[in-house]
Order: sequence, then structure tokens, then C-alpha cells
Amino acid sequence: MDLTKARLAISVVFSSIVGYLLAAETFDLYTVAMLSFGGYCMVGASNSFNQIIEKDIDSLMERTKNRPIPSNRITVNLAFYISIILTLLGIIVLYKINPRTALFGAISIFIYTCLYTPLKPITPLSVFVGAFPGAIPFMLGWVAATNSFGIEPGTLFMIQFFWQFPHFWALGWMLHEDYQKAGINMLPTRKRDKSTALQVVLYSLWTIIISIFPVTGLTGDLKLSISSAIIVLILGLVLLFYSINLYNKMNVDAAKKLFTVSILYLTLLQLTYLIDKIYIWI
Repeated sequence: MDLTKARLAISVVFSSIVGYLLAAETFDLYTVAMLSFGGYCMVGASNSFNQIIEKDIDSLMERTKNRPIPSNRITVNLAFYISIILTLLGIIVLYKINPRTALFGAISIFIYTCLYTPLKPITPLSVFVGAFPGAIPFMLGWVAATNSFGIEPGTLFMIQFFWQFPHFWALGWMLHEDYQKAGINMLPTRKRDKSTALQVVLYSLWTIIISIFPVTGLTGDLKLSISSAIIVLILGLVLLFYSINLYNKMNVDAAKKLFTVSILYLTLLQLTYLIDKIYIWI
């Protein structure tokens, strides 16, 4: 479970299920079960490959030194075999839903494992690269339900894409010293400075804008009522408030609050979208 980062994988699967429910005209338990299992396998494979590649780095950091490989609870070879099995299972299961879902799942693993992970010790731009596979789950559910990619899953992708910057930069701010021990820098300027904090604020603004954009009616079948858009806007303003709080206070406590709020923001946004869709069904 630690090798696949179960809690993270479950949250990713939740995003995919919400994306599916936003697109589906009827609820198909078989598809949801396949999406959940296949999605977990793909995320688990990505996390497992990541821990193999970063085994030496993980041993240097307080937050990661007790992971299965650096703590010698599992060998690299066994972790590799598990990663391969999870990858194959994930692709096969998602392919049974439809080929596009499997394709996006495979792309997610490739970018996370072959681009994002190797770039982490090299450049803070790794956060930008990692935002692509991180944004796929929300849209993956829509693709699973429709076997098509258009403005609707594209919008879901962009919501989760922009959200990741204040989320991960808050984490990078919190763990800056720990990351430095391993030669990793997640912050855009490599420092806890005003420029980094300003970018957190700006990306929070972009997240708000794209999150309420479906209320315009310009996102095809992805719709959002005015009342739900107001709720999403309020959630966004809370996110923005804590981003500005980080800019003003420039301390770890403010970063921790923003990190927690960012998780709540995405979860509540997805639930608001889903409840809005259910209300339309009724």
C-alpha cells in the first residue's frame, strides 16, 4: 500500500469517478468499477516507478526515508515487477472501457515516470511537467464515459492543471529544507520569496477563472448553473485568500494552511459540479 501511495491513488480515482458521473447519461456500475480499478493500477504504477527512481533521494529526506524501498522493506527488483504488473493491468482494464481511456492512462504514466520524476532534481519546471499527468484523472472519467475528447474533458483537465500549482508550491514551501537535502527544488524561483508567493496568487486566480468558466455555456455538455458557479467562486476566493495570506506572511504556517485549503477546494469543487449535474437530472 505504501509503494502505491494508497491515499493519493484513492483521491485520484475519486476525481476520475466524478469526471465519469459528470459525463454519463446513465450510471454503469461495471464501467465505474473498471475505471476505479484501472485508475488505481495506473496511479499505483506511477508511484511505484517514482519510488524506484528516487530511492536514493528518498533516503535523504525526513518525509520519505521510511518508504518501502529506502527502509529495505521491499527490494528494488520486487518493486519493479509490481510496477510492471500494475501498468499492464491498468492499461488492459482501461482499454476494456475504451481505447482513448487506456491511451490517456498510459500517457500519464509515461510523463510522470519518464519526464517529471527525472526532472525533479534538475529544474523547478518539473512541477509544470508533472501538472500534466496530475490533471488527467478528472478528464479521464469523462473520456471513459464518452470515448471522446473535446472541450468538456479539456476544461476538466485545465481546472486540475492550474489547481496543482498553488497546491504543490505550498507543499514545496512547507518542505523546502527537506527537499534541499536531496537536491530538489519545487519552488519556481528556488526560494521562499515574494516572487514565488506572487506566482501562487496568480495561479490561484487562473484556477478560479477556469473553474467558473462552464457557467458561460461555452463548454459544450459540461454545464454549471449560476448558483453552483457562485459556490465555486466562493470556494475559489477562499483559496485566493490563503494564497494572499502566504504572500503577506511568507512563513511555513501560511503554506500549511494553503496546502490544506487547496485539497478541500478541489474536493468541494468536484462535489459542487456533481451535485449540480444531479440536480439537472432531477
